[in-house]
Amino acid sequence: MAEARLYTDFKSNIVGKLKDEFKLKNALAVPKMTKIVVNVGVGEAVADKKVLDDITNNIAAITGQRPIMTYARKSISNFKLREGMPIGCKVTLRGRIMYEFLDRLINLALPRTRDFQGVSDKGFDGRGNYTMGITEHSIFPEIDTDNLDRIHGMDISIVTTASNDEQAYQLLKHFGMPFVKRNN
Repeated sequence: MAEARLYTDFKSNIVGKLKDEFKLKNALAVPKMTKIVVNVGVGEAVADKKVLDDITNNIAAITGQRPIMTYARKSISNFKLREGMPIGCKVTLRGRIMYEFLDRLINLALPRTRDFQGVSDKGFDGRGNYTMGITEHSIFPEIDTDNLDRIHGMDISIVTTASNDEQAYQLLKHFGMPFVKRNN
């Protein structure tokens, strides 16, 4: 199988640029992505189990990998939620699939977002990981918008080996992540 386009670009161009920017002596010290986690929480799944099946199929089509179910850890009587009930799904992407998903997210899905001005740079957690929320799954080209029953959102977490937020920001910026312009 051929390598993902972003991974080839990372090895040939981005590693050298980041090494110079951060004045690193070793190329292995350059921050890199380790995994991408796509998570969907479905509150409606408590009342209707078919909702979760539809969302699972959508996430499988978007990521190219079958998601696992997530279950409630605690019972909450106000929401008619019992411990162990399925309430969402998630996918952990690594390797080639991770780079291909990021490529599709940056170049195809995000530009299709209505009134898109860029993604916020406030989603960093202080340890070099970035999390963003998407309100409509229909921005991905794999989803047939004519046969949609309901629209759901998702959380996308990009986990990197960066030691701080600035390194992670520069890594994602070199990958082409369309961040909102900073006022420095």
